[in-house]
Amino acid sequence: MTQMAPAPWHNAPIVAFDLEGSGAQDRDREAILELAAVPLVDGQPAPDQAFSTLVNPGRPIPRRPWISPGLTDDRLADAPTMSDLGPTLVERINGRWLLGHNVNVDWRLLRHHLPHLEPAGLIDTLPLARQAIRDGRRSLTDLISHFGLSELVNAAAPGSKPHRALWDAVAVGYLLRSLTAELWPDQIPTLDTVRSPVPARAARVDEQPGLF
Repeated sequence: MTQMAPAPWHNAPIVAFDLEGSGAQDRDREAILELAAVPLVDGQPAPDQAFSTLVNPGRPIPRRPWISPGLTDDRLADAPTMSDLGPTLVERINGRWLLGHNVNVDWRLLRHHLPHLEPAGLIDTLPLARQAIRDGRRSLTDLISHFGLSELVNAAAPGSKPHRALWDAVAVGYLLRSLTAELWPDQIPTLDTVRSPVPARAARVDEQPGLF
């Protein structure tokens, strides 16, 4: 019997994801303030299918330097809660590969709030960037600039900006294709080649960093 070759990575069901939180110093009380999920179609973000929303944290959030000026208590008060968003996120994430830049951080917080989420696993662009870019900074915005993707991301995420959930989710969706082309210029890698090695459902919030 002839064995079929593994499918290329862009055939897999992948959703690029980003969230903005109140900060890790809140520990178990860290709140999600904004999130976005953008499906990839043939390895490219599909902005017309994107889901992006503010999130009501259920309490006042102190102003901190890393929290976007747009994420104010007044604006968040009218947003849905994480409980409200649960069914939508289950529909968009369960069974799909969750893509992010340093994705473990967002996944741990997301799983803390919605423990019934079951993505197929995680794909992290940060370790891929460390392989592809030997010198220089590897933040998401730096990488988007490095690969000349800023104009593309801005057009696909109108009204958003870096360090907001929609912009960052769209950005990481485009970044993955650029990183795979940089690392494997002569072939299209399989999902197993680019993905995080441990399925997301095996992780718990209290696990040590780096276990994915």
